[in-house]
Amino acid sequence: MLNTTYTMDLFLIGLGGFFILLGIIGSFLPVLPGPPTTWVGFLMLYFTSSVTLSLSFLLLTLGIALLVFSIDTILSVFGVKKMGGGRAGIIGSTIGLIIGLLFFGPLGILLGPFVGAFLGELLFNKSDMGDAFKSASGALLGFLSGVFLKFLVSLVFAYYFVVKVWESMADILL
Repeated sequence: MLNTTYTMDLFLIGLGGFFILLGIIGSFLPVLPGPPTTWVGFLMLYFTSSVTLSLSFLLLTLGIALLVFSIDTILSVFGVKKMGGGRAGIIGSTIGLIIGLLFFGPLGILLGPFVGAFLGELLFNKSDMGDAFKSASGALLGFLSGVFLKFLVSLVFAYYFVVKVWESMADILL
């Protein structure tokens, strides 16, 4: 029979792994904040007795997760603004992302922000087609930059999660 400490540790490691995967997926989805969700995986490891994580590591990675989350938000707005778009383009980009994801899956993640920003600029800011296209291109570029950054950080977090678990499990098993 397994020791209750190891049983709880296995549960927390499994739950942490779930949050790591969820965070990686959240790098692409607008409803899940990727790096902060991935960071919760580290938080689960922190509460195990088998895996050693320092409080400074936990706080550093939390800071990185929150910084990336903030930068992602700024990148989307910056992309639209830099290309001459306005508030309607930003809101349209967000709505387009959600609708695109719901109805068109992975393709909608790419097309949704572009089409949403384009329509938002065209309909509400009364932009001409060229300006609306330019704003929509900025929205797409900002979105893709944010996704790349979130995905990269989430993968690095996943790597450290696996390394920490592997080191601890090797100590236990050997």
